[in-house]
Amino acid sequence: MHTTATATDDLAERYSRQILFSGIGSEGQQRLRHAHVAIAGCGATGAASAALLARAGIGHLTIIDRDFVEPSNLQRQMLFTEEDALESLPKVEAARRQIARFNSEIQVTAHIADIVPATVASLLQGADLILDATDNFETRYLLNDYAVQQGVPWIYAAAIGAYTATMNILPRSDGATAWKPTACLACIFPNPPSGTVETCDTAGILNTAVNVAASIQVTEALKFLTGQPNLMRRSLLSLDLWTGERSEISATEPRSTCEVCGQRNFIHLAGEGRPHITLCGRNSVQIHERHRPIDFESMRERLAPHGSVRFNSMLLRFERPPHTITLFADGRAIVQGTTDTALARTLYARFVGS
Repeated sequence: MHTTATATDDLAERYSRQILFSGIGSEGQQRLRHAHVAIAGCGATGAASAALLARAGIGHLTIIDRDFVEPSNLQRQMLFTEEDALESLPKVEAARRQIARFNSEIQVTAHIADIVPATVASLLQGADLILDATDNFETRYLLNDYAVQQGVPWIYAAAIGAYTATMNILPRSDGATAWKPTACLACIFPNPPSGTVETCDTAGILNTAVNVAASIQVTEALKFLTGQPNLMRRSLLSLDLWTGERSEISATEPRSTCEVCGQRNFIHLAGEGRPHITLCGRNSVQIHERHRPIDFESMRERLAPHGSVRFNSMLLRFERPPHTITLFADGRAIVQGTTDTALARTLYARFVGS
């Protein structure tokens, strides 16, 4: 009994300044302790949001990312260290380890995986709320399909250059809900952006923009998780931190003709997995055409005569200039040094196998 009381006192002390805030209080803190949030992506925005949620005392975080830490990440991705980059540690594993150092009380589930139609349900299962920290609209439309179908709220967030954007999506649910539905992503953007789309590789990115996006996203998440969805913003908010420009688009009501939340036509959820995708921030192509277990020791022996090989329990890196292949345990690979998907697939077939 004494041990339980001591643990309770310790938690009250840890979160005392947050509990003093009238918007949360003791009851809200208990709600946070029992909440489960899934974060889709653990790059700049995802790492910042994960750190904020972990420090706020969210009981269970599920973090999903397909990528590994590199030196160029350290300018803006707050959970990672130079050692993580040197080891090419998967981002979710680096995040899990770092969170454990400053809040060992919470549960962190780390998935080194890509979110595609075949995996989205299993990766996001059980989450009370989904936070978007991805770098492409294809995945965001998939998240939107899943969230609307399942009646699970999610929060869109993006940052590029000095620009940030966030939007809360509160979908209809078959059960009794405590919120009035908002527009979904497809209500605002029926079609993906057309023409040239800037990325952090072409436009750069400020770490301040990342942190603003994450701070807004997590604040909205705290409103929802403490049982106050009525206080959540019902608009697409855009900010340019460099010019000071600000804009809002109303997302108060679902669009009746929306193909997703109106007609419940989930074309992205029903689609086939993507065979490859160019990643944000570097000259790379991802290959995930099939799932198969990889024996890293055997692969090292096969590849060693052809280039430099190093591996740990989570990934193998094969360097054969000008290309580097990072191979994950499930057979997925990231081919660096090209944006030519045909060449990437050729390199994969040649060195990993078809």
